[in-house]
Amino acid sequence: MKIQRNILAALALMLCVNAFGQSSADAKKVLDNAAAIVGRRSGAAANFSITGGEMGRTSGSIAIKNNKFKAVTPETTIWFDGKTQWAYMKNTNEVNISTPNEAQRLSMNPYAFITMYKNGYRLSMKTTADSYIVHLQAIHPARSMQEFYVTVSKAYYPQQIKMLQGKKWVTINISNFRAASQPNSYFRFKHSDAPSAEIIDLR
Repeated sequence: MKIQRNILAALALMLCVNAFGQSSADAKKVLDNAAAIVGRRSGAAANFSITGGEMGRTSGSIAIKNNKFKAVTPETTIWFDGKTQWAYMKNTNEVNISTPNEAQRLSMNPYAFITMYKNGYRLSMKTTADSYIVHLQAIHPARSMQEFYVTVSKAYYPQQIKMLQGKKWVTINISNFRAASQPNSYFRFKHSDAPSAEIIDLR
């Protein structure tokens, strides 16, 4: 009887492991497909709204090209060329220059996940009638973005990013995704963008 229980327990464990492995593989495939659409070589654009966290509630538009982005809200314009970020705050007329970590990039660029998910995360997924919801949990506790969810439509267009910042959840809803070719220079701040602003280098 004990041997039978052990065999059943081992079988159940194997089924659980296989089910999670399949879920992880399926989740990666969904994100791979979404990343292929989002990461088109010539670029894309979308509208977004953010609720929660330090930003409270805001909305705007974003242009992306590979790992570059430019996000515009009523309060702030942010350029990121793949390494350096410039953030222009209209109320203070300042431009802060920084090198953001992945959590900071994701907080303003909902498409930053296309380069983040491939390494260092456990993936699982559930499917609804019209979307896939992928849960990403960091393997290493030092990772700047520990946990987030990516909701992707059945056509593989990202619809929502929900991320844990500290102890608060921040939700980014995405709409009107479309192809939009942009030159690389579009993702770098130019003096003419804010000629009277004070430049503060935080690197």
